[in-house]
Amino acid sequence: MIVRIVRMHFMPEAVDDFLDIYGRTEAAIRNMAGCTYLELMRDAENPNVLITVSHWESVTALNNYRKSELFKSVWRRVKTLFAQPAEAFSMERHPGVTMVAEAV
Repeated sequence: MIVRIVRMHFMPEAVDDFLDIYGRTEAAIRNMAGCTYLELMRDAENPNVLITVSHWESVTALNNYRKSELFKSVWRRVKTLFAQPAEAFSMERHPGVTMVAEAV
């Protein structure tokens, strides 16, 4: 599994535009082949910083999404709203680490 984290710094006046774009495309992204999870988060200290966290079955599935017309059309609009370039990270769980459930 691949975890993709994208941290985006938006111009203050552009946050609502991004949220509109995300709301209109979230279901399509979730339904991309190989996408098993998608979440939008906001930085706890800066409301103009939003983070997407997505899980993909493989690097191939992630790359297929990144090459898709959906991604190209969304990214073309979203990147014009940035106050600074986005930061993106793709990660795999280390094979020697076991997930631990958080205590409730």
